[in-house]
Amino acid sequence: MNQSRRRIMLSALSLTMALSMLATPFANGNTAYALKDSERHEHIALAANALKEQAPHIQYDIQGTLNVQERTITASQTVTYRNSSKDKLDQLVFRLFADANRSKETQTSMFESNNAEIAKENPRISAEEFLGGIDILEVKDAATGQVLAYKNENQALTIELPQSLQTNSEIKLNMKYKTKIPYGMQRLSEYKNLFNGAHWFPVASVYNEKTHSWAKEPYSKQFETDYYEVADYNVSLNVPEKMVVAMPGSLSETKAGEGRKIVTAKAENTREFVFFASEKFKKASKTTNGRTVEYFYLNENNDPKKDQVIQQYLDHVAGVLSFFSDKFGPYEYPEFRVVESYVQGVAVEFSRLVQMGAINANAVPADDSVLVHEIAHQWFHSIIGNDSEHESFLDEGFADFAMCYFYEKQGNRLSGFNAIRLSTGAVDQKINSTNEETASMWNLLYYQQGRTALYELYRTVGEEKFDAFMQEYFKRYAYKNATVEGLLQTIEDQLGKEVRDLMDKNINQPNYELNPKFQMSEQEMQEYMKLINLQMYDGVLSGYPDLPKQTMINLIHKAMHGEPVAIVLADGVGKKAQEQQQMLVEGLNQMFAMNGVKPLIVTERQAVKQQLESTLAKSNVIVMGHSNKNAFIQALKPQLIKKAAEAAFPWKETMKTPNVYGAYGLVHPYNKDRVVVHYFWTGDQVSAQGEEQFLSKAPYKTMAVTNNFYQYMVYKQDGTVLNEKYTYNPLVEKFAE
Repeated sequence: MNQSRRRIMLSALSLTMALSMLATPFANGNTAYALKDSERHEHIALAANALKEQAPHIQYDIQGTLNVQERTITASQTVTYRNSSKDKLDQLVFRLFADANRSKETQTSMFESNNAEIAKENPRISAEEFLGGIDILEVKDAATGQVLAYKNENQALTIELPQSLQTNSEIKLNMKYKTKIPYGMQRLSEYKNLFNGAHWFPVASVYNEKTHSWAKEPYSKQFETDYYEVADYNVSLNVPEKMVVAMPGSLSETKAGEGRKIVTAKAENTREFVFFASEKFKKASKTTNGRTVEYFYLNENNDPKKDQVIQQYLDHVAGVLSFFSDKFGPYEYPEFRVVESYVQGVAVEFSRLVQMGAINANAVPADDSVLVHEIAHQWFHSIIGNDSEHESFLDEGFADFAMCYFYEKQGNRLSGFNAIRLSTGAVDQKINSTNEETASMWNLLYYQQGRTALYELYRTVGEEKFDAFMQEYFKRYAYKNATVEGLLQTIEDQLGKEVRDLMDKNINQPNYELNPKFQMSEQEMQEYMKLINLQMYDGVLSGYPDLPKQTMINLIHKAMHGEPVAIVLADGVGKKAQEQQQMLVEGLNQMFAMNGVKPLIVTERQAVKQQLESTLAKSNVIVMGHSNKNAFIQALKPQLIKKAAEAAFPWKETMKTPNVYGAYGLVHPYNKDRVVVHYFWTGDQVSAQGEEQFLSKAPYKTMAVTNNFYQYMVYKQDGTVLNEKYTYNPLVEKFAE
């Protein structure tokens, strides 16, 4: 298509898609997930071999005590570390990401706005309480009891070993420490008596044989720096007895004195260990084909609808796990957990567990694309690890592609591959950039551009070859850490040098853009915009089930669902009034065109009379101009006045007020399932100020999903409000920022 036209449509779509994030995409759940038994057995054998080949060389035995009042964990841990490298090691390095909370300057920016709001809501909480950190109290050689020298610097703990650790030799270290948990929202934090427990203990860094060095970077300010080896964990956490604790692995509880208990987790071959704890948690679980899915959720009001929707989530999660197991390689852990928390606008993946935000009792699990993305991380960052400081494309790009792949196979035209084919255009930076290089563009590069490059690979070689490649990638890197170079080598081995070179170019050179033959056509783009808008309106308005029928936004929402719309113009008016009506028609038509709505426009009085009890009675009707000059208003004036009274709109008084203008909505007098919206003025025309402030924006002010939901609005000649009635929409503030 014409490139300038395409850019305009892409800009409109980008804005629309940003708005559509307010409501999650829909999907139908009719796809069967099961593999044939022979194929499933092959997958199980593949995972078993991967586990056998990559036996963890690190074991953690941790005992910790959570002090709720002080927000601290006092703990000791024994770490068994086997040197799996070819180098002899004189030092061991542990990551202390809890120390990112030492100052606001080093805390991640991801939660800054959330914490700013929390601080406003809780003025008695000091700025100091939003900080935290980890104090190392002691490090010893477990075999000899020798106290070992260490250096704690910039979130990295470097321990001097008593003697060089040779290849395949192991050492046991005893460590004692105390972790201060910040208040608010962080990966490690407490808010509303719910503890988020990531990064709370020293975790072994990854050693690079090629560079003969340890990963030591502090946690990224703008994104993520999680990079770990798989390990075996035996973790016991002493907590108040009423607390419900979620951790990866098999869980058990024992009593531990008055008012306390110990929750123990055994988690083998696990890349990252976290906990979540709250007395408010309820737990739902379901076991399917030997795998248990558990949802730890909040339901303080004991809403039965919330309990029901969580049960639906369990089925949805089980289906997603099965789909990805079939496509990429098996999820071999016996359990998977989802935790609801108070985070807003953020969901976080961990091994065998994901953290989600608040769940609405009216939620539709199949629509929750964020959850699907986080589940995909179980394959891309948990089972197959990677260095998310330097190669985040390997987890975020793959997880976002996997999410779209899932929805594509559900027949979802919104969240499937169409979301990728839209193509956001070129960016003058390569996809395979480090966190530092991407700055604030990580979403565009890692997620959007990353998944697009994978989609181009998928389309280039076809689904069968792509799936076979993914199985091989899984086989090579399950329970290991993958690299971009390793990915490219797998592509070359499976798909050939030419395909490798294409992928190399796409991810390692700037200005990548999806091959035009895989992009959307102009017609497809228009259809996609309609779907996105419909999803957006459906999602937002579903949160307002009691919105009065006469609310003006209902007219466009009905039209988007296929109900007819007619526009009736005033006749016998002056030239300026004609121009102002035309301005309104053009604005409405632009809004309607984006949503595939084609209104009938009626301009002649005789035509109005002829269609009053037929076409116009079946339609949602938009009326324009002075009430005395519009045939629709004149023909139905008594009925409209009655409907206005029912809606508490002072119709007679308003229409008699000189030189005012505005809009109001009413239930159609001839059809209780239709809406009438009247854009009116009581003078011969709208003032110049009113034309600029109201007429040019009237469609948006009355029917946009990001505005308040108006039943009526009346303005004086100078543009000030005379009268109005609306339902508050918090999105107004969001999009005013």
